[in-house]
Amino acid sequence: MQIWRINVREQRLKREPIPEAWSHLGGRGLSARILLDEVEPTCDPLGPQNKLVFAPGLLVGHMLSSCDRISIGGKSPLTGGVKEANAGGTTGLQMALMGIKALILEDLPVEPGLWVLYLSLQGARFDQADDLAGLGVYETTRRLLERYGEKVAIALIGPGGEMKMEAAGIQNLDKDKVPSRIAARGGLGAVMGSKGLKAVVFDAAGGQKPPFTHPEAYKEAQKAYNKALMEHPQTHAYRDYGTAAMVQLCQQFGSLPTRNFSVGLFEQADAISGEHMRDLLLERGSPSNPTHNCMPGCTIRCSNVFGSQDGKVIVTPLEYETIGLMGSNLGMDSLDTIARLCFQANDLGLDSIDVGAALGEAAEAGQMGWGDGELALELLDEIRRGTPLGRVLGNGAVATGRHFGIEHVPAVKRQAMAGYDPRAIKGTGVTYATSPQGADHTAGLTIRDKVDHLDPKVQVALSRGKQISMAGYDTLGACIFAGFGFAVSPPGTIAKLLNARYGWNVPDDILQVLGKETLKLEREFNRRAGFTAEDDRIPAWMTREPLSPTNAVFDVAEEDLDSLYNW
Repeated sequence: MQIWRINVREQRLKREPIPEAWSHLGGRGLSARILLDEVEPTCDPLGPQNKLVFAPGLLVGHMLSSCDRISIGGKSPLTGGVKEANAGGTTGLQMALMGIKALILEDLPVEPGLWVLYLSLQGARFDQADDLAGLGVYETTRRLLERYGEKVAIALIGPGGEMKMEAAGIQNLDKDKVPSRIAARGGLGAVMGSKGLKAVVFDAAGGQKPPFTHPEAYKEAQKAYNKALMEHPQTHAYRDYGTAAMVQLCQQFGSLPTRNFSVGLFEQADAISGEHMRDLLLERGSPSNPTHNCMPGCTIRCSNVFGSQDGKVIVTPLEYETIGLMGSNLGMDSLDTIARLCFQANDLGLDSIDVGAALGEAAEAGQMGWGDGELALELLDEIRRGTPLGRVLGNGAVATGRHFGIEHVPAVKRQAMAGYDPRAIKGTGVTYATSPQGADHTAGLTIRDKVDHLDPKVQVALSRGKQISMAGYDTLGACIFAGFGFAVSPPGTIAKLLNARYGWNVPDDILQVLGKETLKLEREFNRRAGFTAEDDRIPAWMTREPLSPTNAVFDVAEEDLDSLYNW
C-alpha cells in the first residue's frame, strides 16, 4: 500500500511509501498521526496549512462485517482542534482495493472554481466541475455516476461545504449508490470546499483486495467473529429497529433531548420511536425497508429506507441522532416531517446533529415554533440560499446561540451534543466533556452499561474505557456495532485478524493499545492548538439547572474530569 498525496494548488499526485511510524495505524489513529506530524495545530482550518486526510481502517478491504469504514480527518473549523469523522458506505473499501493507505489533500487552489478529483490506478486527474456548483449531493451524485460510471465510490460535499459552513460534512455513497453516509461532524466538508473540491471519485477498476500473510488464520478468526456477532442479541435488535431503538431507551432514562435540551422526556416519544418506525415502514412496503446495510457484507443491517405513504423514498437512513436532534429536540412528533428535514440536511451536506441543535436555538429565540415542521424546512432553505440567517444556522448550534444571545447551547468545544442529555447519562457527559473530538457520542457512549447513570462517582472510569475502545475501533475501521461481536468473540480475535493479515505479532489487548495511542496523539494536537483543561467542561448551565424528570444536574467533579487521561 502507499500514501497518495494530492497538492490541489499544483494539481499533482505523489505516491509515497508508508513511513514506519504510520505503518501500524489506520483510520482515526493514522489521521491523528498525520495531523500531528504535518499540520501546524494553530493554523487556519480553511487555510493552506490544513490538510484533509482520508484513511481506511486497518481491517478495511475484505468486507469483514461492519469493518469497512472510512475515517476523514483534519483540523476542525468548528472546534479549532483535531477532528476525525467516519462513515460507512463504499469509500473505504474502494481505497483499500486501490492500495491507498491514506489520501492526503493539501494546500489551496490558486484560482476560484470547483473541481472533481478523479483517482484511479493510473493516477489522478482534476476535472472542472463548475456545472455542479450549488447542487445538492443527490443531484450531484446522479451526474457523477453518469460521468464516471456506476462502479466508482464518491466522497462529495453539498452547498454547505461549498459555502464553507462549519457544520458541513462529507457524504459517501452506500452500497446502493445513495450519498447517504456522511462523515458529518466538525466541519470537514468546509475544509474540502476550501480546497476547491466538489467530489473525490475513487475508481478501483483493476484493483484487488489487500493480500493476507496467513489466509487460513484470518478465515478462522473471521469465522469466530461472525459467529459471535450474529448470535449477539443486540445485533438482532439493531436489525429490527436500527439506531432508532434508542428513542425509548433515552426516554426511559429521562435523557431524550427535548425542546432544546430543556427536559428529558418527550410526550410523543412513541410516535417517533424505532418500534413505531418499523411498523410504519413494514405497513408502507417497498421501497420502505426497516432493515438495510450501508456497507457491502454487513450482517447487522441497522440502516433503513424511509419511504412515504405514496411509495416514494424520502430519505435513507433515518437514524436516532437525527430523530433526537430534529425530532424531540424541536418538538416534532412526525417521523415523516423529521425524514424530510433529514433529507434537506443531507442534500445540503450538513451534520443533522449540529443543524438540529441550531434549529433548537432558533426555536428558543422565537424564529420557529416547537413542532413547526414547515417553518423548520423554511429555515433549512435559508441555509441553501446562503442568507445571513442561513449562514448562521449552517455554522451550527454555538454560532446560532451566540447570534441570538442564548446561554442554553448544548455543546462542548463548539460541537453540539448528540441525542443524550449528559445530566441523565453522566458517563456520556464525561465523554462529551473530555473527548478531543468535542461532544461526540461515538467517542464513548455509556447508556447501555449496567451502572447508575446518575452517580457522578463511577462515570470517569466508565467513560475512560469506552473512549479507549472507541478510538481503537475507529482506527480499525470498525463500526460502533461491530464492538458487540468483538466483545464476545474468543479472546484475542482482533489481534488474530491483524496478525493474519499483516504478519504482525500484536498482543491480545491491541484494541486498547491502539485506542490509547490515538487519544494521546489527538490530545497532543489539541494541546499544541491551545486547548486546556477548561475546554474539557460541560456547559455551566447544565451544572446548575436540573433536568426533568430526574432533576439531575451534571455534577461530575472537575478534578475527576481532569484525571481521565491518567491511565
